[in-house]
Amino acid sequence: MKELFASVDLGGTKIAAAIAGSDGEILSEGRIATNSQDGPGAVLLRIAGLLSELSSGLGAPPLAIGMGVPGLVDVNRGVTRFLPNLPTQWRGVAVGEALSAKLGCPVYLLNDARMATFGEFTFGRGKQADSMIFLTIGTGIGGGIVIDGQLRLGPLGAAGELGHQTLQRDGPLCGCGNRGCLEALASGPALVGEGVRLLQSGLAPLLFEMVSGNAALVTPKEMGAAARAGDNAVGEAIARMAAWLGIGIANMVTALHPEIVVLGGSVAALDALLLEPVRATVAERVRMFPVHDLCIERSLLGDKAGLLGGIALAAAKTSEVGAVNQVV
Repeated sequence: MKELFASVDLGGTKIAAAIAGSDGEILSEGRIATNSQDGPGAVLLRIAGLLSELSSGLGAPPLAIGMGVPGLVDVNRGVTRFLPNLPTQWRGVAVGEALSAKLGCPVYLLNDARMATFGEFTFGRGKQADSMIFLTIGTGIGGGIVIDGQLRLGPLGAAGELGHQTLQRDGPLCGCGNRGCLEALASGPALVGEGVRLLQSGLAPLLFEMVSGNAALVTPKEMGAAARAGDNAVGEAIARMAAWLGIGIANMVTALHPEIVVLGGSVAALDALLLEPVRATVAERVRMFPVHDLCIERSLLGDKAGLLGGIALAAAKTSEVGAVNQVV
C-alpha cells in the first residue's frame, strides 16, 4: 500500500489540508475556516477532525504531518513562538505534541513561507536546481533560501525573511517595526495603496470603471487588468513596485548567486507585468557576475506550494533524508 503523508497550511482566515504520497500526488484535500477567535485548542481540534475526515476513505492513516504556520516556530520542539495575525499570537503553543496525540503520528512544523519554498523546490520550479530563492508576495512578503540542495532555516527557523531587508533608509513604516523594508514597498497592500491613490486622483479611469469607483474593490488583479487594458498610470505603478522587488532580488542574487528565483503569492499572478521589470532591474543592478542564465519565474505550484511543502517535509522526515537543514 502507498505510504501516505498529510499537510496542513494554517492561515489567518482559512486552513487548507491534504493527504498525498511522497510523489506529491494529492489524493484528498479540503479547506475550513480558521475561526481563530476560538483559540488555539479549538483550532487544533478542528484541524485534527479535518485530517481524520480526509484520510478516512484512503485505507490508511498518514505516517507523518507537515504543518506550515504564519509566523515564528521552534522547529525542533514543534512549538509556535509568535503568530502575529492570530489572537493570542499563539505564544508557546505545543502544536506538534497536541496534534500528534490526537492523530497518532509525528507532526513537523515550519514557517509557511519556508514550507512553500520547500514545496516549490521539491515538486515545482526547483526540481532541477541545487540553489533557489523563493518569495511569496501577497499581504506581506515571505520567502526561503535553498543552498546546496538544503532549505536553510538558521538556529531559530527564521532564515529567509527576505521581505524585511531594508531598501529605503527613511521609507514607509513596515509591520515589523522597521522602515523601508521590501515588504513595505512591494507587497500587495503597497501596490493597492498606490492604485487607490490613482483612482481617487482621476488618473486611472479604466480601474475606476472596473471597480465602479469603489476603492475597497481595488486589488492587484484588478490593477493588472486595468494596466493591460491601457491605464498607463496603473501600469507605471506596477512597474515601480516591480523595480523595488527587483532591487531586493538583486541584493539576494549578489549575496547568494542562486540558479533560480521563484515568485509566488497572489501578486505573482500579474505575470509579465511583474516579471519583465523585475528581470530588467536584476540585470541592471547585479554587476559582479553575469546573470543572463539566471531564471526568474512565477511559481509552478501556485497556492499548492505550501501544502506540497508539508507533504515533502513529512516524507523527508519519515525517510530521514535530512533535506531540511536547521543550521545555516
